[in-house]
Amino acid sequence: MTKIAVVTDSNSGITQAQAKELGIYVLPMPFIIDEQTFLEDINLTQEEFYEKLQSGANVSTSQPSPDDVMSLWDTLLKEYDEIVHIPMSSGLSGSCQTAMMLAEDYDGKVQVVNNQRISVTQRQSALDALALADKGMNAKKIKEFLEADKFNSSIYIMLDTLHYLKKGGRITPAAAAIGTMLKLKPVLQIQGEKLDAFAKARTVNQGKSVMINAIKNDIINRFGGITEEKGIWLQIAHTHNEEAALALRDELAEVFPGYDIFIAPLSLSVACHIGPGSLAIACCKKID
Repeated sequence: MTKIAVVTDSNSGITQAQAKELGIYVLPMPFIIDEQTFLEDINLTQEEFYEKLQSGANVSTSQPSPDDVMSLWDTLLKEYDEIVHIPMSSGLSGSCQTAMMLAEDYDGKVQVVNNQRISVTQRQSALDALALADKGMNAKKIKEFLEADKFNSSIYIMLDTLHYLKKGGRITPAAAAIGTMLKLKPVLQIQGEKLDAFAKARTVNQGKSVMINAIKNDIINRFGGITEEKGIWLQIAHTHNEEAALALRDELAEVFPGYDIFIAPLSLSVACHIGPGSLAIACCKKID
């Protein structure tokens, strides 16, 4: 049987320690903070990131260098026959396009998956790739399967502040000022390539209700419904907001009794654009 290595990046939320336990390889994402480069989960922790972000430091994202990507691939190909590489969504970073270009020199041994996932849904793709490899599927077939499955996921994110969207130029200062004055809690969505506006809530509770109803609607109308087989992975993500995420899990469990609900911090690459205090609900359809 072909021996397959599964590679993703730290946008999946999989830490280096978790990666070792799971048998997955994780490329750390670089961040430039006040002109100094840090690597997520190597020399930049979640706590340190939010301290720097909230102190007003100039924070921007980057992508793994070609040398870092190829060095990992070359090392893995000494032990494995093929690699399935699952980067963050091509609509949110150039790292996917870079990896696809680099893979052209590997004679099909490296298959880069462009399935437009991020955070907890990207993590699930990596776990799905492991499961498919265990069933004997080769890297090319795994890539094709995951890309065909890419729209079987949803993420809805409620923001706590508009400051970081304004800072990044994603909304105008006037829109941010009005939203702040009205105490709006924007709900964004990720389905496919982009992070887009979905709804505006006036309170946290209303925002949570919007997200829960949106996920429920997707499950019923897109992902096969709420069934006894529980064919959906439910997930909660947050930016430096774990206590609220745990409370949200209790509310979500009332709507989806008996479902396992996974909680993890939202990718720092997303967090730097939306700031701390956000909550997200996500789901993925389980693979057959």
